[in-house]
Amino acid sequence: MTRFSSAARPVRTLALLAAASMALTLAACGNKGDAAGAGGAQGAKAMAPVVGVLTVQPGTVVITTELPGRLEANKVAQVRARTAGVVLRRLYREGSDVKEGVSLFQIDNAPQQAALQSARASLAKAQASLAQASDTARRYKPLVEANAISKQEYVTAQANERAARADVLSGQAAVRTAQINLGYSYVRAPISGRIGKAQVTEGALVGQTDSTLLATIQQLDPMVVNFTQSASDLMKLRKSLASGSAESAGGNPPVKVVLDDGSIYGTPGRLLFIDATVDPTTGQVNLKAEIPNPQHVLLPGLYVRVQVELARIEHAVLIPQQAVTRGTTGDTVMVVNADGSFAPRPVTVAQAQGNSWVVTGGLKAGDKVIVDGMSVVQMMRAKKVTPQPWQPPKQAASAPVAAPAPAAAASAGGVKGAASTVPAASK
Repeated sequence: MTRFSSAARPVRTLALLAAASMALTLAACGNKGDAAGAGGAQGAKAMAPVVGVLTVQPGTVVITTELPGRLEANKVAQVRARTAGVVLRRLYREGSDVKEGVSLFQIDNAPQQAALQSARASLAKAQASLAQASDTARRYKPLVEANAISKQEYVTAQANERAARADVLSGQAAVRTAQINLGYSYVRAPISGRIGKAQVTEGALVGQTDSTLLATIQQLDPMVVNFTQSASDLMKLRKSLASGSAESAGGNPPVKVVLDDGSIYGTPGRLLFIDATVDPTTGQVNLKAEIPNPQHVLLPGLYVRVQVELARIEHAVLIPQQAVTRGTTGDTVMVVNADGSFAPRPVTVAQAQGNSWVVTGGLKAGDKVIVDGMSVVQMMRAKKVTPQPWQPPKQAASAPVAAPAPAAAASAGGVKGAASTVPAASK
């Protein structure tokens, strides 16, 4: 047993030495890894985080407003029966386009024809009486001069002549009336437009007690869109125009229609009028615009959104709302300096325009405003940043337009897509 332990002692010693060597090796590798990790952390702290910036390019900013509205036909005419009778025929195709004056319905005109014949007969009788009375008066004139008849007889003959002449005029009017009533038997289109469904069928008795509605014609080109705007927003806009900070877009500014799918109708219209009265229940002002509709794409009753160009602001820039910090002491943005450092910059915000603010002061051409990435900068407590051009989210350009935030409800704070954040080119 003693010999076995003596023989195993060198082996055990060698194993201990090998284990110690491996431990030292691992410790050395661990120290190297820790050193590398510390160096990486220092490098990360020294690296400037990337931020998206918008390079300021002052120019002309067009102030638009986007409001909900409803389309209506430019003209609406109700086709009614103006004479009593039975409908014999419908002379048009429902849903078709008709011209002004074309016949739409035929009403049985036998009673009107009889009335016309009676009126003509009465007129002929009156004309015969007039001829006789005129002849009598003509013959009595030399006789009264010769004292062959009394003066009273001559006066009576003249009166009979005038009465007969009045009867002729009355008979002529009766004939004209009968002709008009006969013409009413053919119901004609009062305006040009698209006619709808017939409200009566052949054989229906119309116009017996009142004028019966037969059909409705709507003039679809151009169309009219009615919409409303907040009176407070309108007042703010007028104050801006009065102060000279904004210029008017003109007497009839262009109007664009945004459809349900977010697309803009191809042909712009014009603003017709802005009502001078404020609705006391809603605080809204009514507006009306005219939209060309040659292809009849727009239909009456369709709810749309209306973009109206109201004013222009010179030497301004559009800054995304996320880049502007609004506070009680003023509005600021973060501007990147040439060496990569950044600092807040006070700015003057005029109003909202879509998803951006219209900035009229505090920035100059070439300034780089941080739009996104500040959260990472603050988390890393970085002193410098690496600026890169900011790109609007692609989905914002094709997404349906959204309503403005309450803070953005300025005078013409229209809702626009991401493209609205790019300032217009200077004139």
